[in-house]
This record gives sequence, structure tokens and C-alpha cells, in this order.
Amino acid sequence: MNLERVNRILYHDKYKEYLNKILKYEEKREFCKHDMQHFLDAARITYILNLENNLGIDKEVIYALGLLHDIGRWREYEEGIPHNVASCDLSDEILIDSGFTEKEREQIKSAILNHRNSNENKDELENKSLLEIFYRADKLSRSCFNCKNREKCNWTNEKKNLNIYY
Repeated sequence: MNLERVNRILYHDKYKEYLNKILKYEEKREFCKHDMQHFLDAARITYILNLENNLGIDKEVIYALGLLHDIGRWREYEEGIPHNVASCDLSDEILIDSGFTEKEREQIKSAILNHRNSNENKDELENKSLLEIFYRADKLSRSCFNCKNREKCNWTNEKKNLNIYY
């Protein structure tokens, strides 16, 4: 499948600007970084969960979500705005310019906004399945089992990924 709209995100001037800001802030970060590796790992695990559960969520929606879910991290560093809120705000222009429909944009932005929250109270949300699998994938994308700073990390042992699942 040609991920044309996803590649438009990848090469969007604003996207590249925001990603470079994050990389600069996290240059000396000891713990998990918010970089292309994380974005793609989260997207790929989400896509696997989508296939395993026969959810039928569009691949481009999943990959757009993966690329954009942490793109506002730099605003958290600069302005103290929670990165999920900042990412949701910053993603709209990029999604429009990349050709996503209004319905797709709302689905992606809802998942971005909620990707930090557990899914216990999401029954009322329309795209519950995408929210659930992306929340899980975002956490599963972290390779805690291979991290040299695992003992210093503030994640609880229950939250850390100490095994390979995907």
C-alpha cells in the first residue's frame, strides 16, 4: 500500500521543524526519546493490533497517528503545555495539508489527545478501538528490557516492558 498521505506528513515543513525541536531538546535525554524510531514502533504495533483484532482501521490513519502523537513534545518543554494537547493542536494543519478528511482528522486528534490516559473510561468515545490499541502500542513500543537506565526510570516495574510482545 502506498502511504502517500503519511509521506506528505513526513516531508511537511512544519513536521520537520517540530521534530527537529524535539530532537534538540532530547539530545542528552537519558530515558526514552520521542523520535522517529518511537513514532514508527508505535504505529507498527498499532497496525499489528488492528490486524489481530480485525478492526479495519485505515493504515494511513494509524501511521499518521504514530507520526504525530508526540510532535508537540517541544511545546511541553518550552511552555509547559501537556504534549498530548500540544500535539493535537499542531497536527491539524499538517493533517489538512496532507489530505486527511475531517472525519479522519477528528479520529486521529482524539487518539492523540487521549494517548496518555488509560482506557477505563473511554466507553463513550466513538473510536474506542483505535484509542485502546494506540494507548497499548505507545507503551509497548518502549524496550525497557534493553534499557541501560531501566533502574533509574520513574516507570513502575508493572508499567515497564520487560518482555517482547510485538
